[in-house]
Amino acid sequence: MFDGFEHDPLRVILIGGPSHAGKSTLAQAVGAKLGWRCVSTDTLARHPGRPWGQVKDHVAEHYLSLSPDELIADVLRHYRSMWPGIRSMISTPTDPLILEGSALWPESVAELQLHTIGAIWLTASDGFLRKRMYESSRHHDSTARGKVMIEKFGARNELYNRQMMQALHRLGLPWLDVEQPSAVEELQNDPLRVVKPLAPRP
Repeated sequence: MFDGFEHDPLRVILIGGPSHAGKSTLAQAVGAKLGWRCVSTDTLARHPGRPWGQVKDHVAEHYLSLSPDELIADVLRHYRSMWPGIRSMISTPTDPLILEGSALWPESVAELQLHTIGAIWLTASDGFLRKRMYESSRHHDSTARGKVMIEKFGARNELYNRQMMQALHRLGLPWLDVEQPSAVEELQNDPLRVVKPLAPRP
């Protein structure tokens, strides 16, 4: 087990990004490398999730009744409502932690300015994310109604990615293009060097 806890100021690594960018897979790999606990923001609060598999009525209604612009506005409101709990969780962790999820919105994270927290966001092209999502959801086997929901989810995901990248550029925060395997491998192999603290170490 690799333990950077005593030798590096980081106690928390945040991994944000859109759906199907590979946040969970990367977080698990980094967690295994460092021996740190991994948590997904998806486990912290409920919101209509992915509209495939066993889709509940309220989830179907959510995606069928709202436009992509309304869907992204709704999910970002949800993420803002989650932020106080997330901030409390990561500001004073009891053990080293890797937290991943789309709820890690750049503008919220940028407010932290803590040397004990590092963050990176994953991104990819719309086509890359859509291909992964269609394969995961079995879009080609879905009903016409199911395809509408999947495509609405995909449109919301692309809006999320676009707005996230705009925020990262504006705030000067780091991101990683997952379509570049060497960059992903570098992060997996040496996370404490690649992920920088949100503020300088005192």
